[in-house]
Amino acid sequence: MGDPVVVVSLLGVAAAATAAVAVRDPVRQALVLSVLGLALAVLFTALQAPDVALSQLAVGTAVTPLLLLLTVRKVKRRARGEGRRE
Repeated sequence: MGDPVVVVSLLGVAAAATAAVAVRDPVRQALVLSVLGLALAVLFTALQAPDVALSQLAVGTAVTPLLLLLTVRKVKRRARGEGRRE
């Protein structure tokens, strides 16, 4: 692939990473992290590393955001449970 594809991919990764840092809500952070994982997978594909791109697609786009969402849900549920006891 050519240099313009790599440059556009790098700009997409930079934009997604900036958005992931700027977002404050943990649920939205997980979703933006998923977009960042997708952008990284595209970048790795443009850099001709398909095995790394597939790993990033599986882990960075699906598994990690899912684990973060489940953790946030459990923490919120636990905080609600503690609030009732008082």
